[in-house]
Order: sequence, then C-alpha cells, then structure tokens
Amino acid sequence: MIERVILEDKLYAIILRQNYSASGIHFFTPDDFSQQLAYMNHPQGKLIEPHVHNPVSRAVTYTQEVLFIRKGKLRVDFFDHQHNFLESRILESGDVILLAAGGHGFEVIEEIEMVEVKQGPYVGEADKTRFEGIFAKSSMVEQNE
Repeated sequence: MIERVILEDKLYAIILRQNYSASGIHFFTPDDFSQQLAYMNHPQGKLIEPHVHNPVSRAVTYTQEVLFIRKGKLRVDFFDHQHNFLESRILESGDVILLAAGGHGFEVIEEIEMVEVKQGPYVGEADKTRFEGIFAKSSMVEQNE
C-alpha cells in the first residue's frame, strides 16, 4: 500500500508500507522532487542494463529524507513551517517513508533500527531549526496500530 500524506494541500510524505507489491518499476515521487522514491520488483534473470549517471547540476532548496524502518515501531509527527502540529502516522518494520515537506518529529514506540538517506553535503546545525514537539497523547493515533 502507498499512502500520500497530504496536509494543507501539500505533499508532506509518501509512505511505502511493507506489504506493497507490484511488478516492474514504480516511481512515487514527482519528477521535480530532489529525492526520488521508486519500488522495483523483477523476476529472476531480468537484466538491468549497466549505466553511469551523467553530471547534472541540481539545486536543492529543502532537504528531503527517506527512512527505511528495519525493525521496531515509530510515530512520525508532521508540522507545518510555523511549527504547528498537523497529524501523526505509525511506521512499522519494513515501512519506508519519504519526508518531502514541512517539519517532522518522532517518538520510538518499540526499539527501532532504521536507515536514513538524504541529500548532502550536511551543513551541521545550519541544516535545521529545532522546536518543541508533542506528547503521545496529542498525536491522535493509536500506539497499538
């Protein structure tokens, strides 16, 4: 299953649930996103042509990141650019999320192992503005989902 988190008429995130399955290649992101997310499923013996990527100048204004949940359970809280809480989602083992816009915070519900991928280079604390998040009771999602 694919879930697009659309808040305030803007795409905040794309969640690829662990039970998603389809044949072939499926891109879930618009072409203009600075981070692209695709799912690929090919049969044994499928040949993917060798290739190199050409140098192409790209301008990245906002960092977009992808989290791969390897183990555990994580609550993701979404915030607008004024730091106002909007909604939450629960991610579980095998889920993948592309965080595309707005702010976000997390609470680990069950011990977690995850992998993060985002654009670089990383510029330290200048890369983000931190603010106070929310408490679980404010998240409006069931922790036992």
